Amino acid sequence: MHNEIHTAEHKPTSNFLSAVGAVVWKDLAAELRSRELLSAMLVFALLVILIFNFALELDPQTRRVATPGILWATFAFAGTLGLNRSMAVEKDRGCLDGLLLAPVDRSAIYFGKTISNLAFMLIVEVIVLPVYSVLYNTNLFNPGLIVVILLGSVGYVAVGTLLSSMAVQTRTRDVMLPILLFPVVIPILIAAVKASSGFLQGLALPEVMPYINLLIVYDVIFTAAAYMVFDYVVEE
Repeated sequence: MHNEIHTAEHKPTSNFLSAVGAVVWKDLAAELRSRELLSAMLVFALLVILIFNFALELDPQTRRVATPGILWATFAFAGTLGLNRSMAVEKDRGCLDGLLLAPVDRSAIYFGKTISNLAFMLIVEVIVLPVYSVLYNTNLFNPGLIVVILLGSVGYVAVGTLLSSMAVQTRTRDVMLPILLFPVVIPILIAAVKASSGFLQGLALPEVMPYINLLIVYDVIFTAAAYMVFDYVVEE
């Protein structure tokens, strides 16, 4: 009897995780076949850093100061492009309706889409960092900076996935997502730029920690909020 209760308690959790895994796997497999999303994000990100490189012929010191702003502008715009495309593809192919009709908790769809969007954004960042380092002659392989990029990307994608699922329902979805997203993610972008700048300038950890803490709090609060409201958002 005890074993049966124990199994019943674990079954919903395993079903939820397998549903999340299925959504992630579907997105990754579809992207592996088409390569539409990643190629668009990558080309856009590389173009942005190339334009900045030729437009801002700065001395090494000024270049180091400008690096966090350039990096996060690149990540934010490439990430928005990816979020928009990710949901638009689901909507246009009718996959979104199929996902919503699946007999699983809808928050599993949210977490699945968030993880796959985060994976695409991290792949772009992994390619952009070495290219940026070579172009700008700046060493970006700083453990603190990597942690900031990871925390910033998690918060950005957590909010972006929720808002893109709202924006995709509108006719002007390409314009609507940036209008909804950027005002909400301003705190995370400011904190990420400040923390990145602190690590690149070699500041002591206590000086950077307030921004790291802000990123962590933002990630937790907005992921929890998105988890609670996603069901209502996709029903509209």
